[in-house]
Amino acid sequence: QVQVVESGGGLVQPGGSLRLSCAASGSIDYIYRMDWYRQAPGKQRELVAGLTVAGSGKYVDSVKGRFTISRDGAKNTMYLQMNSLKPEDTAVYYCYVDAIVDVARRNYWGQGTQVTVSS
Repeated sequence: QVQVVESGGGLVQPGGSLRLSCAASGSIDYIYRMDWYRQAPGKQRELVAGLTVAGSGKYVDSVKGRFTISRDGAKNTMYLQMNSLKPEDTAVYYCYVDAIVDVARRNYWGQGTQVTVSS
Protein backbone atom coordinates (compact mmCIF):
# COMPACT_ATOMS: atom_id res chain seq x y z
CA GLN A 1 0.00 0.00 0.00
CA VAL A 2 1.10 3.54 -0.77
CA GLN A 3 -0.10 6.62 1.03
CA VAL A 4 0.18 10.14 -0.36
CA VAL A 5 -0.66 12.89 2.10
CA GLU A 6 -0.67 16.63 1.51
CA SER A 7 -0.59 19.23 4.25
CA GLY A 8 -0.03 22.93 4.76
CA GLY A 9 -3.10 24.43 3.16
CA GLY A 10 -5.21 27.11 4.77
CA LEU A 11 -6.62 30.60 4.55
CA VAL A 12 -4.20 33.39 3.71
CA GLN A 13 -4.54 37.02 2.70
CA PRO A 14 -3.49 38.19 -0.75
CA GLY A 15 0.25 38.69 -0.84
CA GLY A 16 0.81 36.07 1.84
CA SER A 17 2.69 32.80 1.74
CA LEU A 18 2.05 29.13 2.38
CA ARG A 19 4.22 26.05 2.20
CA LEU A 20 2.59 22.82 1.12
CA SER A 21 4.07 19.41 1.84
CA CYS A 22 3.45 16.05 0.24
CA ALA A 23 4.67 12.85 1.85
CA ALA A 24 4.63 9.51 0.05
CA SER A 25 5.03 6.36 2.11
CA GLY A 26 4.58 2.62 1.81
CA SER A 27 6.02 -0.05 -0.47
CA ILE A 28 7.75 2.38 -2.83
CA ASP A 29 10.76 1.08 -4.72
CA TYR A 30 11.50 4.23 -6.69
CA ILE A 31 9.79 7.55 -7.40
CA TYR A 32 10.05 8.81 -10.97
CA ARG A 33 8.32 12.11 -10.36
CA MET A 34 6.19 14.08 -7.96
CA ASP A 35 4.08 16.95 -9.19
CA TRP A 36 1.66 19.51 -7.79
CA TYR A 37 -1.74 19.98 -9.39
CA ARG A 38 -4.62 22.21 -8.40
CA GLN A 39 -8.33 22.37 -9.11
CA ALA A 40 -10.41 25.47 -8.60
CA PRO A 41 -14.23 25.30 -8.38
CA GLY A 42 -15.73 24.79 -11.82
CA LYS A 43 -12.34 24.35 -13.48
CA GLN A 44 -10.29 21.42 -14.67
CA ARG A 45 -7.38 20.14 -12.65
CA GLU A 46 -4.15 21.73 -13.87
CA LEU A 47 -0.48 20.99 -13.43
CA VAL A 48 1.01 23.75 -11.30
CA ALA A 49 4.58 22.61 -10.81
CA GLY A 50 6.75 19.59 -11.46
CA LEU A 51 10.35 18.55 -11.17
CA THR A 52 12.20 17.44 -14.26
CA VAL A 53 14.48 14.41 -14.30
CA ALA A 54 17.38 16.85 -14.03
CA GLY A 55 15.84 18.24 -10.87
CA SER A 56 14.79 21.63 -12.15
CA GLY A 57 11.30 22.99 -11.61
CA LYS A 58 8.73 23.59 -14.32
CA TYR A 59 5.78 25.84 -13.62
CA VAL A 60 2.55 26.95 -15.17
CA ASP A 61 2.98 30.53 -16.37
CA SER A 62 0.58 31.95 -13.79
CA VAL A 63 2.81 30.94 -10.85
CA LYS A 64 6.29 31.50 -12.29
CA GLY A 65 8.41 33.63 -10.02
CA ARG A 66 6.05 33.10 -7.07
CA PHE A 67 6.02 29.34 -6.44
CA THR A 68 9.01 27.07 -5.86
CA ILE A 69 8.89 23.29 -5.94
CA SER A 70 11.43 21.17 -4.12
CA ARG A 71 11.88 17.58 -3.07
CA ASP A 72 13.65 15.66 -0.34
CA GLY A 73 14.37 12.40 -2.13
CA ALA A 74 15.59 10.65 0.97
CA LYS A 75 12.23 11.22 2.63
CA ASN A 76 9.99 10.89 -0.46
CA THR A 77 8.66 14.31 0.41
CA MET A 78 7.88 17.23 -1.87
CA TYR A 79 7.21 20.86 -1.06
CA LEU A 80 5.59 23.82 -2.74
CA GLN A 81 6.57 27.22 -1.41
CA MET A 82 3.92 29.69 -2.49
CA ASN A 83 4.64 33.40 -2.16
CA SER A 84 2.75 36.51 -3.24
CA LEU A 85 -0.46 34.54 -3.26
CA LYS A 86 -3.39 35.85 -5.26
CA PRO A 87 -7.12 35.13 -4.99
CA GLU A 88 -6.89 33.20 -8.25
CA ASP A 89 -4.56 30.72 -6.55
CA THR A 90 -7.52 29.54 -4.50
CA ALA A 91 -7.97 25.84 -5.20
CA VAL A 92 -7.55 22.36 -3.84
CA TYR A 93 -3.92 21.40 -4.32
CA TYR A 94 -3.09 17.77 -5.07
CA CYS A 95 0.11 15.79 -5.02
CA TYR A 96 0.74 13.31 -7.84
CA VAL A 97 3.27 10.51 -7.50
CA ASP A 98 4.61 8.35 -10.33
CA ALA A 99 6.52 5.45 -8.82
CA ILE A 100 7.64 1.85 -8.97
CA VAL A 101 5.66 -0.15 -6.39
CA ASP A 102 6.06 -3.90 -6.13
CA VAL A 103 8.01 -3.90 -9.43
CA ALA A 104 5.15 -2.23 -11.30
CA ARG A 105 4.92 1.41 -12.35
CA ARG A 106 1.92 3.05 -10.71
CA ASN A 107 0.61 6.52 -10.01
CA TYR A 108 -1.12 7.90 -6.98
CA TRP A 109 -3.00 11.02 -5.91
CA GLY A 110 -3.28 12.53 -2.48
CA GLN A 111 -6.58 13.65 -1.00
CA GLY A 112 -5.80 17.31 -1.57
CA THR A 113 -5.33 20.33 0.65
CA GLN A 114 -7.44 23.47 0.38
CA VAL A 115 -5.74 26.80 -0.25
CA THR A 116 -7.93 29.88 0.05
CA VAL A 117 -6.56 33.33 -0.70
CA SER A 118 -8.95 36.00 0.49
CA SER A 119 -9.01 39.22 2.46
